[in-house]
Amino acid sequence: MGLSDESRPRDTQALLSATQAMELQKCDYHVERPLLNQEQLEELGHWSSKPGTQQWRIWFQCSRARARALLLQYLPVLAWLPRYPVRDWLLGDLLSGLSVAIMQLPQGLAYALLAGLPPVFGLYSSFYPVFIYFLFGTSRHISVGTFAVMSVMVGSVTESLAPDEAFVQDANSTVNEVARDTTRVQLASTLSVLVGLCQVALGLVHFGFVVTYLSEPLVRSYTTAASVQVFVSQLKYVFGLHLSSRSGPLSLIYTVLEVCWELPHSVVGTVVTAVVAGVVLVLLKLLNDKLQRHLPLPIPGELLTLIGATGISYGVGLKDRFKVDVVGNIPAGLVPPVAPNTQLFAKLVGNAFAIAVVGFAIAISLGKIFALRHGYRVDSNQELVALGLSNLTGGFFQCFPVSCSMSRSLVQECTGGNTQVAGAVSSLFILLVIVKLGELFQDLPRAVLAAVIIVNLKGMLKQFSDICSLWKTNRMDLLIWLVTFVATILLDLDLGLAVAVIFSLLLVVFRTQLPYYSILGQLPDTDIYIDVAEYSEAREVPGVKVFRSSATVYFANAELYSDALKQRCGVDVDRLISQKKKLLKKQQLKLKRLGKEKQLQEQAASSKRTSVSISVNTSQGDIKSNNVEEPKAKVNTEDGLKDTVVSDQEDAKAPDVFTLKALGLPQPDFHSLILDLSALSFVDTVCLKSLKNIFHDFREIEVEVYMAACHSPVVTQLEAGHFFDASITRQHLFASVHDAVTFAVQHPRSSPINPVLVTKL
Repeated sequence: MGLSDESRPRDTQALLSATQAMELQKCDYHVERPLLNQEQLEELGHWSSKPGTQQWRIWFQCSRARARALLLQYLPVLAWLPRYPVRDWLLGDLLSGLSVAIMQLPQGLAYALLAGLPPVFGLYSSFYPVFIYFLFGTSRHISVGTFAVMSVMVGSVTESLAPDEAFVQDANSTVNEVARDTTRVQLASTLSVLVGLCQVALGLVHFGFVVTYLSEPLVRSYTTAASVQVFVSQLKYVFGLHLSSRSGPLSLIYTVLEVCWELPHSVVGTVVTAVVAGVVLVLLKLLNDKLQRHLPLPIPGELLTLIGATGISYGVGLKDRFKVDVVGNIPAGLVPPVAPNTQLFAKLVGNAFAIAVVGFAIAISLGKIFALRHGYRVDSNQELVALGLSNLTGGFFQCFPVSCSMSRSLVQECTGGNTQVAGAVSSLFILLVIVKLGELFQDLPRAVLAAVIIVNLKGMLKQFSDICSLWKTNRMDLLIWLVTFVATILLDLDLGLAVAVIFSLLLVVFRTQLPYYSILGQLPDTDIYIDVAEYSEAREVPGVKVFRSSATVYFANAELYSDALKQRCGVDVDRLISQKKKLLKKQQLKLKRLGKEKQLQEQAASSKRTSVSISVNTSQGDIKSNNVEEPKAKVNTEDGLKDTVVSDQEDAKAPDVFTLKALGLPQPDFHSLILDLSALSFVDTVCLKSLKNIFHDFREIEVEVYMAACHSPVVTQLEAGHFFDASITRQHLFASVHDAVTFAVQHPRSSPINPVLVTKL
């Protein structure tokens, strides 16, 4: 219907001559409708309050269809795997899974070093979580497994709670690596269980929106700072140095200074090995980029480098002859599940929550990118559950927390991957390596793994270009980027993330505290009202001020809203009210003084009348002689009644004396104020009080206030807050600004006196 409807005007336009088309374009279209306030709008639209949704009843319903829906919701593999097109997608998923596994093998070994663990635990973390995500995940293209940022966050925890200095043997001052690695593995696996519990709990309570508090500049800056942390952490393997473990604020600065101090003690063989491996990796990646169109699969440069470096190390004897550190023993086979150490929960819960949020933010951001590109939907809450179950299950099998890798996800997509079958294939390949082939990499130099890590940081380090782009587009986002980067570099990853989130939220509050305020004017011959400061053709309606804020009004900016309103209206409302109160007080004192004088005069007159009546009653014989003065007494009585009547009339007309004009005060050049509340998204108690004060203050200076363009939820909240009363009714609320302006022009305030102020005084 949409296409046919759009094509009709085009066909009609094509049939018309050029002159007729020009005449049609010059035609003016006018829409006439009655003015509507809120009551009339609700009556016309048959408004009725929304029925209360009793969601808890749906939660506790038990039926076969509901059970099936819940099963498919929390186990998505049952929904898409039975409909899997084997002929169309299986070959691409197999090739993609093999390519990802070839990348995941060296990265798993390398990223385990970032986590401060033996390399074999990186292989475990590349198998168990990947297979669990295959069952519970909703994204088809992301590659779950070890990731540099997550690994370095885990490494900061393990190295701070289990530093090398705590395992130094007194006899020869060497580190007991077996005891250290055992403790760190227990810390990492317990941390993985806690991360999984946090993610599953957040997913079950539908807390997937938490990632919205991590804006894109914040995440990109955080990953850039983390890549710098990763780069610095690998310098000790590149130069063959033995550095002290550091964590906490300024740990990165101290590590860089220590590396510079220890450079003269570098191992030449280790440096040469790292440089050669790095150059080979860079050349192979450049070759991949140039031959990308001609190769069905990318050249596995990392795997070839690892195989070649292992063979050279074994043949030449790099460890014995050149003192190059190697990976060491890699046990074959899987390990049995181990229960986490619950005594460590209290120490790790803060880091676990930070790692859980960062891991989910990276995964969901990549997942949504691929989902938009390929036309499917990613459920953020189910992604939380899937990642949580992956980390929770992996924690029992001595894995460290994982997320998804950007480089592996791009390879999985580019090589023809269509579903998470590719992830399952890669996990099975890693299982084969763990069971049979892992021990072949025992002579692999650690410097080569460090080179693999550093070369793979190229994508994240390129994000420094965000500074230039954000400087041109949005300075506020640039400020978030810089604060996040500096805080993460100086305060470490966990504290840096907390500072970045708090600063980002404070910046949002700051933006709402300083919105754009404007006075609106009408475009000639239209019902459109726009900012008079930006549009020269916009004209203010005589006698009417229309005020608008670009942000909602709540406790943080309600006072600023009132101040900006009074300033933009060009009237010092507070000073005018203060002067009016002073003059009214003088008038009240004057009236009281005049009242006392009249009361004294009336008392004197009544005493005279009493004496006359007494003299009249003293003697019956003088009645005739006093007949002459009787009319005078009547006259005096009538004069007293007239005085009383006049005083009553003056009291009745007393309010006219209290107008600004009668008091000699300047009057505003407008009689009506219209508040455009279209930006109001919610109402709190401070907003209610602020709006009531605006009504009260402007009525004191003889200006009537109206509200326009309120959304239906806002009107409901105004009613719930008892905003409307005898003085502020729903007739002060209009459907649009144009309706309010038209009503204000047709009904200017005729008796702008507030008797409440007079009675208070």
